[in-house]
Amino acid sequence: MYFMEILAKLFGGEVRVKLMRLFLFNPDNNYSLQEIVDKSKSNKKEASKEIVNLIKTGIIKKKSITREVQQKKKKKIIIKKVHETGYCLDNKFPYLQALKNLLIMVSLHADDTLVKRFSSVGRIKLFIASGVFIQEWDTRVDLLIVGDGLNINKLDAVMKTIESEVGREIIYSAFETEDFEYRYGMHDRLIRDIMDLPHATLVDKISIGENKML
Repeated sequence: MYFMEILAKLFGGEVRVKLMRLFLFNPDNNYSLQEIVDKSKSNKKEASKEIVNLIKTGIIKKKSITREVQQKKKKKIIIKKVHETGYCLDNKFPYLQALKNLLIMVSLHADDTLVKRFSSVGRIKLFIASGVFIQEWDTRVDLLIVGDGLNINKLDAVMKTIESEVGREIIYSAFETEDFEYRYGMHDRLIRDIMDLPHATLVDKISIGENKML
């Protein structure tokens, strides 16, 4: 069972889960309804319904948004400030950290779904999760993927789907096995930073000596 299916059963639907992730993992951001629709890949009717539910539970609250809009008047470009209703995380909600922990732990440990999602992008040799997946916000990347015959277009497509579920941009690095082994042997700064900071090794077929968490 995919982790989104598990969370949907717990929280009452995938759209609600996506919105919860969006606000929980971006606590300082305010979003308009259209931005919420775009980021969650839902429609306005679904998003509006779940926004009402999240406001009622106290997870999010309304907050006015001011944005600049360009309008053409005759031959001049006029910039007007437009006020609209926005939404943001309510930091006074008492169970924010517990919810965030649950969303992350189910995503990473429900099964090996996270790795399976990348099965079509190439022959995965090393798969490391960090950053948002283990609540380490100071790491440089969220995922490190090493393999043979990696298809970058397919990789990007999978990432975009996961981003809509996680509620934030996923920073990742991908290498062909030969390139990674060369960089690893040369103590490449990016790779060393990934290895030295907290992470979870979900696949290791090249024996870099990391402890697996699954």
